[in-house]
Amino acid sequence: MNTIRELKKSDLIKAYTDAGFSTETAVAEIDFAIEIISGLTPKDLIIGIMPSLKDIQKLYETVRTRLSTRQPVAQILGYSFFMGCKFEVSMNTLIPRPETELLVKKAVEIIKDNDFKQVLDIGTGSGCIACMIAKNTHAQVLGTDISNNALKIALNNAMHLDLMNRALFRKSDLFSKIREEEKFDMIVSNPPYIPPCEKPHLQIEVREFEPEMALFTKDSKGLEFYEKITSCADKFLNKNGYLLFEIGIQQACDVQKIMESYGFKNIEILKDVTGIERVVAGVSAK
Repeated sequence: MNTIRELKKSDLIKAYTDAGFSTETAVAEIDFAIEIISGLTPKDLIIGIMPSLKDIQKLYETVRTRLSTRQPVAQILGYSFFMGCKFEVSMNTLIPRPETELLVKKAVEIIKDNDFKQVLDIGTGSGCIACMIAKNTHAQVLGTDISNNALKIALNNAMHLDLMNRALFRKSDLFSKIREEEKFDMIVSNPPYIPPCEKPHLQIEVREFEPEMALFTKDSKGLEFYEKITSCADKFLNKNGYLLFEIGIQQACDVQKIMESYGFKNIEILKDVTGIERVVAGVSAK
């Protein structure tokens, strides 16, 4: 990676593979970085549109940082993509993941089918769930988080997507700052669900660079927040309101049992594209 006068993807890919990454990861991350830095897609490169020298220099610097520290590219550049939209991220927010799209798509489907108007997103982080639900429906979404830094980023993302009156944000520890008179047609959450015992087994990119409070529970099964949210959800849901969760691997049955224990009905478990049970949805019994 000595030259920065022209873009040589093959050199960048080799640097990745020499550092132990797969070719697929290398190509995906390099293409992502080029698009974030210069706005150019792989198709643009194929037809001969090249980044500026300044953008090429930034790309090489980004790759050097990535390979020397293992910090995720999205954090180095400060942006990620989610459902086709660009989102600001930082070390105070989770990096949006493709599997979370299933949660949003299911929420959007239910909202449209039922003409829902008010949605609560607990643990909003970057605001990607709240923003994409608001963008794709007529509902107003309130995103809550305990982190001031995450809320600032969520607000920035809503502003950039022109959703200022549609996606709103508030500091709250779960339901602590939700007023008793506030009612929602849907509560959605991608809560922390990794038990502490799993931390040593996670990739360094996750273990060292993403916010612990957004990842880990204190209990041994990763169910702490499903219990806490479900136990209070009915109080803030309208009649026939929905509760939707993203879940970790092999947590579906346990989360279903928790929801059933608090009276939720018509519980549905959805699998992602890899066949992993990833979303649990249920209807309030009141």
